[in-house]
Amino acid sequence: MNRNDRAIVGLVMLAHGMVHTYELSIPIFVTIWLTEFDTIDLLVTQLPVTTATVGAVVTVGYALFGLGALPGGVVVDRVGSRRLITACLLGMAGSFLLLGLSPNLAVVALALALWGISASVYHPAGLALLSKGVEERGTGFAYHGIAGNLGIGLGPLLTAVLLLFFDWTLVAGLLALPALAAAAYAARARFDESAAVAPDPADSESAADGGSKASSGVDSLGEFVAESRRLFAGSFLLVFLVVMCSGLYYRGVLTFLPGLLEGLPGFEPVPLGALLPAGLRDLLGVEATGGRTLKPENYFYSGLLVVGVLGQYAGGKLTDRVPVEYGIAGSFGALAVLALVFLPVADAGLGPLLVLGVVLGAFLFVVQPFYQATVAEYTPAGTRGLSYGFTYLGVFGVGALGGLVAGTILTYATPAVLFLTLAGFAAVAAATGLVLARR
Repeated sequence: MNRNDRAIVGLVMLAHGMVHTYELSIPIFVTIWLTEFDTIDLLVTQLPVTTATVGAVVTVGYALFGLGALPGGVVVDRVGSRRLITACLLGMAGSFLLLGLSPNLAVVALALALWGISASVYHPAGLALLSKGVEERGTGFAYHGIAGNLGIGLGPLLTAVLLLFFDWTLVAGLLALPALAAAAYAARARFDESAAVAPDPADSESAADGGSKASSGVDSLGEFVAESRRLFAGSFLLVFLVVMCSGLYYRGVLTFLPGLLEGLPGFEPVPLGALLPAGLRDLLGVEATGGRTLKPENYFYSGLLVVGVLGQYAGGKLTDRVPVEYGIAGSFGALAVLALVFLPVADAGLGPLLVLGVVLGAFLFVVQPFYQATVAEYTPAGTRGLSYGFTYLGVFGVGALGGLVAGTILTYATPAVLFLTLAGFAAVAAATGLVLARR
């Protein structure tokens, strides 16, 4: 990588890690909110706290995380990526400060909504920056994915560790500090955002001034509608179906995973005192039972997400070697099988479940570089931000419904129905990959 590549990749790795640190710490808090609160006060009515209603609260933030990606994609083509990434980091810090002050689930919903709006601009901004500014694009996507997975895995792990010692509201406030530091770094970063985009010979003005590296996106509602129609008139429509299925599977399997695990053999809470030698317990006056407990399901969840680093890196490298359409078909096919066997493997014992967790963690994130690279293959550089805006509208906007679907199924049906539904999402994406390959 050249100097400009390194500067861009360094910034997007930092920001991507921050975004997913907050995104995947939320399910750790979900298990607390289910016991901390009894009702959700909506002024005109009150709702009981269940997996369905908490799933709806979480879906508010996750949906805005996706829905805001589309306007974010439009804006990034006009004002550039660095400014939006800085604003994203500041907004996320503010949202977790508010979360730490939340007296009830209504304010929790407001804080999650602010987080969703702030975080929504990152993916169109960061991925447009990678696709237009980095010469070694595949490697850039791989490192970008690795950083995201470090945030995805270490963020929940950090949250779980802090919750051993502090109340959840203080933990939420402490988590705001890294985003503030990252925003200060982003505000000072300098690089060429369009260094890797070839000049457009059809643009006479570009030729006259030596060759602009990319067009400047859409300038009006009419252009937005026209460019959107152009995107969806071609194969991008099928790519959009893939990313929607990816989001539904991703959010559906992760939102309540700690809660699903806590009732399984081997996931019983462990009192912190029991982990200390008897002599040290006596010295500190700590009981072997009672008090704060270590919850193994939180660490399984974090470990599964950390393993995704390997999946992200492998997926990013494979996009330079394997046709992306076949990569989508194969990786989503594997996710469908993993959903079908999850509960039988869990019933077989802790050892088999740990192995399955490693494989699931890898394949959850192998798919991401494939669909990110597919978007770059099927869209023009000048509206790349718009294209990634639609992509993450599908992944995180439509995909946010996966949390609501999971919560509703777990309230009114069974985990078996949930995993069968998830397998269906993955199967549709795999079939769509094959259709893209044949076209």
